[in-house]
Amino acid sequence: MATIRKRGNKWQVRVRRKGSLPVSKTFIRKEDANLWARQTEITADRRGLPVDTQSLAEMTVADLLCHYRDTVVPMKRGANVETFILNAFLRHGIARLPLSELSSLHLSKYRDERLGRVKPVTVSRELGIIQHAFEIARNEWGIPLLENPLARVKKPSQFTRRDRRIEDGEFDCLIAACCRCRNPFIDPLIRLAIETPMRRGELVNIQWADIDWQRRNLHIPTTKNGHPRTIPLSREAVAILEQLRGSNRKQVFPMSTNAVRLA
Repeated sequence: MATIRKRGNKWQVRVRRKGSLPVSKTFIRKEDANLWARQTEITADRRGLPVDTQSLAEMTVADLLCHYRDTVVPMKRGANVETFILNAFLRHGIARLPLSELSSLHLSKYRDERLGRVKPVTVSRELGIIQHAFEIARNEWGIPLLENPLARVKKPSQFTRRDRRIEDGEFDCLIAACCRCRNPFIDPLIRLAIETPMRRGELVNIQWADIDWQRRNLHIPTTKNGHPRTIPLSREAVAILEQLRGSNRKQVFPMSTNAVRLA
């Protein structure tokens, strides 16, 4: 917002934007003051005014990410995983930096450090969460960051195509191991996973109401990417599900994804 005031024989223009330092200039003619005010406002709308570095110096990376973790993450489907990732990042030295000192170089070094320990797809996911936190801070919280510090950081390649297939003898060994498991649902769950093939989270969330026995398909209302899908069921898949019928429970497999992972 521009304000124009007369001081003695001159006109002073002052342009302000929230989160930025005000800029001002003095003119002899009011027409020149009005023209500069309009031009400066247009420039501010396009590129912004000088950043108020004092406010950035008073907030750390941890302050920003903690607020994001506590207010934005709980509304996401993957809230538990994202909270775990953010908590781990908060233990890193970068989290203690003031926002005024944070640069792409810090995050590039973090990326390279993490690539020495975990897979590229994991690092890319971590950086994606942190980048979204900075984007929310810039666009919705009024934090005067000139740009997202991760915008210029190259994400690791996420080429994760899988072509692994069960080889001769492996299926029998897998089922034999399932039979030794104390959880009686592991064997049918593994068999159904091979027949469909569904993700672990999708399998444990199957409800009897989701199965259309007449059309021989299974409707999944909530998937990893957030979109529902319908899975056709083979004769073997139907036979596996038929063996599990006869209870009053809503879920076909009454267990958590962590129980499957531990088994």
